[in-house]
Amino acid sequence: MSGTGSRRGKLRQVRIIGGRWRGRKLSFTPAEGLRPTGDRIRETLFNWLAPEIQGARCADLFAGSGALGLEALSRGAAHCDFVDSAPTTLSAINQHLRTLDAQDTGRCHALTAQKFLQQAKTPYDIVFIDPPFNQALVEPVCASLSLTRLLTDTALIYVETAATEPSPEVPPQWTLHREKFSSGVAYRLFSNTNNGASD
Repeated sequence: MSGTGSRRGKLRQVRIIGGRWRGRKLSFTPAEGLRPTGDRIRETLFNWLAPEIQGARCADLFAGSGALGLEALSRGAAHCDFVDSAPTTLSAINQHLRTLDAQDTGRCHALTAQKFLQQAKTPYDIVFIDPPFNQALVEPVCASLSLTRLLTDTALIYVETAATEPSPEVPPQWTLHREKFSSGVAYRLFSNTNNGASD
């Protein structure tokens, strides 16, 4: 997930937990609000996404450490756009893509999520929305995704918030497909169709 702010302490690491880069550890600089999605949550999320991840076009809208987008590429996604407004964050992700020889499948964008959505043109199969907690960033981005028609008809949208935050209001055509709570985090997977079922 994303965060903004100054450098905070020494480098930390995030581990890719599945796919072709399984076990690879990648470094990132801690920053205000930057909170990579934990291994256990990531494992659950990508179990949910397993039937759809192969060949998917993804967007990581609050990229931060890049953990979600890189995990998606490791597990067979065709492309991921990494979006973050912090230059230091994107520089690290660009380095990760070079290290993994994945420059052709990942692209970084130094923009806010909202500005990126205003200029993006190709729809996505999977979108990750994991912003800093308690900053009211989720709902405007969800609304923009719907209005800009940047989702395929069967797109899946992952939303991560603090467990203490109310469930975000999402576009009416989105159906809650999965929902779990763990270690103070609420994480939900929505489907861009009215055919999914909550469980």
